[in-house]
Amino acid sequence: MIDLRSDTVTRPTEGMRAAMAAAPVGDDVYGEDPSVLELERRTAELMGHEAGLYCVSGSLTNLLGVRMLVEPGEEVLCDVGAHIARAEMGAHAAVHGLTMRTWPSDRGRLDVERVREILSPSAGPYLVSTTAVAVENTHNFGGGTVQPLEQLEATSALCREHGLGFHLDGARLWNAHLATGVPLATYGRLFDTVSLCFSKGLGAPVGSVLVGSAANIARARVQRKRLGGGWRQAGMLAAGASYALDHHLERMAEDHVAARRLATAVAEHAPAAVDLDNLETNIVVLSTGEVPAAPIAAAAAEHGVLVSALGPRMLRAVTHLDVSGDDCAEAGRVLGALIAV
Repeated sequence: MIDLRSDTVTRPTEGMRAAMAAAPVGDDVYGEDPSVLELERRTAELMGHEAGLYCVSGSLTNLLGVRMLVEPGEEVLCDVGAHIARAEMGAHAAVHGLTMRTWPSDRGRLDVERVREILSPSAGPYLVSTTAVAVENTHNFGGGTVQPLEQLEATSALCREHGLGFHLDGARLWNAHLATGVPLATYGRLFDTVSLCFSKGLGAPVGSVLVGSAANIARARVQRKRLGGGWRQAGMLAAGASYALDHHLERMAEDHVAARRLATAVAEHAPAAVDLDNLETNIVVLSTGEVPAAPIAAAAAEHGVLVSALGPRMLRAVTHLDVSGDDCAEAGRVLGALIAV
């Protein structure tokens, strides 16, 4: 099978498995796991922040990061297709009592004027007050969209002007960094809290790190434990993430090339299905036109290609460590032929 459902399906390499098996460990609830501490320190330093917190998932680091900026009964703003709004099971409301309002966007691309239009800080006793803004980079449901640096800078300035928190869902920030050459710390310093995932393009089996100020990370550590997210000898997993930083980060550029090979192969059969001009990273969004997406995904699976149907007429393919450029070109031919029928 050529599995393109997500970049989360990767398996640890032999080198990563060896590093994990050899990792020095301790009890992370006591703050004594050296492998976890090193990953947290290193990630915070890369992002230009004071401290980090290693957690089991990006959903948890998003949940904690937003909570550090928003109190129950207050709101965080995000775009209509944001992962925190669509794909985290309503946890921000269900667990932390936060509300959300969203602005419309084209492929998830940030426009500071859209944010400004709905901003409502210090709304008084009758309306919900905005206390934070959240942005996703790259944007998953937008098709791997890279947020323009000037828009991030402008939105950061807007948040500072109004005393609002600014959170980055950076699950695939590594891809944005490689696509643009913008240093990670340049992105990181624009935000109060940043969530970074190691189990997507980097290919580690588990985990995300939340970075922020030392005070916010100390608070997040308490809330993680309250939610049942404390863990013990997590250093074996953290070692996989550290190995990925050492050996897989630059390699991720190959995934961007493979995504273009896939999209180009689709376009040869079904040119209307894919927008080659807006393909930026490792996510390829395909339109199935008038044909429902689910049957095409099922037919592709019968031909050895797995993709996700994320809408009535939308497929998503995500390239990653475990598929080659040739695999992706073949998958593109299969998908293009099925869509064109």
